[in-house]
Amino acid sequence: MEPYKHLVQYYETDKMGITHHSNYIRWMEEARVNFLDQAGWPFAKLEKQGFASPVINVECKYIKPTTFSDEIFIKTCVASFDGVRMIFEYEMSKEDGTVVCVGQSSHCFVNMEGKPIRADKACPEFCETMMQYKKAE
Repeated sequence: MEPYKHLVQYYETDKMGITHHSNYIRWMEEARVNFLDQAGWPFAKLEKQGFASPVINVECKYIKPTTFSDEIFIKTCVASFDGVRMIFEYEMSKEDGTVVCVGQSSHCFVNMEGKPIRADKACPEFCETMMQYKKAE
């Protein structure tokens, strides 16, 4: 899986010229969407199958600051998945490999009416694909 690349934009920085902390959460979402696209399961396909995967928790640990025009590479993997809940992990680094942030997001699964479902029952093909990208324990 190729890392997602994000170029820090000027509007993402604060008065001190440092990337505002809220943007890292957005980048995690961008990287997750990219991850699912690469895995062959873009959001449109998930919705066509009749389900969605909302965020139920997010964590972010800031390690080093980033600034305007930094290229940030975001590695994404499935940390855990049991058919009911899925956790993605993210590692963000600069081009030289310096890790700037790590995080994770937890997701449940709902049908298009918003009712909880088991993804492993609703779409086993999706689950099989996600298990291929599950981080080794």
